[in-house]
Amino acid sequence: MKRIEIRKNDANQRIDKYLKKLLCNAPVNLIYKMLRNKDIKINGKKVNERYILQEHDILEMFLYEDKFQLYTQEKDIYSLKKEFKVLYEDEQILVVDKPAGLLVHGDANENINTLDHQVLSYLKEKGELDLSRENTFMPGPVHRLDRNTSGIVIFGKTLNALQDLNEMMKKRHHIEKTYITICSGCLRERKELVGYVKKIDNEDRVQFVRKDDPDALYMKTIVEPLKWNAQFSLVMVQIVTGRMHQIRIHLSSIGHPVIGDRKYGDFQLNRQLKQKFGLNYQLLHASRICFCDPFGSLRYLKGKEIVCDIPDQFRQIEKSLIESVF
Repeated sequence: MKRIEIRKNDANQRIDKYLKKLLCNAPVNLIYKMLRNKDIKINGKKVNERYILQEHDILEMFLYEDKFQLYTQEKDIYSLKKEFKVLYEDEQILVVDKPAGLLVHGDANENINTLDHQVLSYLKEKGELDLSRENTFMPGPVHRLDRNTSGIVIFGKTLNALQDLNEMMKKRHHIEKTYITICSGCLRERKELVGYVKKIDNEDRVQFVRKDDPDALYMKTIVEPLKWNAQFSLVMVQIVTGRMHQIRIHLSSIGHPVIGDRKYGDFQLNRQLKQKFGLNYQLLHASRICFCDPFGSLRYLKGKEIVCDIPDQFRQIEKSLIESVF
């Protein structure tokens, strides 16, 4: 029989979800069969799959050690060079500055040197990761940025923090996210942009659709011009919703695409900017977050603002392209 004491980062979740992560190599039907057959108990009592684990619960599984080793998996944390900068860190969260060119999560072309793996490597070096087989939780990002978008990414370091951050992101207005970009054309006035989009099947892009489309996702973006001239504008953008490529497609829809944007941008202008500055991606930077109305385990962050400096290349392009302010 295998006995496991539930730790803080594995508490407050359904037992079946915990077991699926713990026994990641076991057939799912085996887990539910063990629950039905009383082969799994909590504090000596049978529970069903909806039981919510509590810290210090004693989980008993009628499973031989060799089977436990077979069904579980040792955690493989890569030793990676840290390319991100730490902007804020406490016991619950980590806020980092991701450089342009680094993926948050892996894809078909790169699945090792990613921001999430670099963060795990960083936390392992600090001795803050529990790598035992009995522990199922791993810190992770709450949101993502496109590979070539730079700036702020938030990580939850505990299960409670990750759950609360995910809830805040879903409900909106709890975490305010602000971006800086340069778009083409003269944009002088503040705009509140709304629309509906959906992801195009088998493509890494979205398109505008009607409100009554069954896959329509509501999108709201607030654009505030900071500097401008006849050809370019430096703008601050607040995303009220968090849709794929939201800023890029919304600015493009009003005739002011983000410079360097290879999906929704001005392709002729992009070629000129690539020749002049070597810019081969959208010039977009996640510059600020504010915990306006945090709750749960993160109430203590209320009013906390974190700012991320604009990258040097961005500043150089801004200085070159935007010479006068009106």
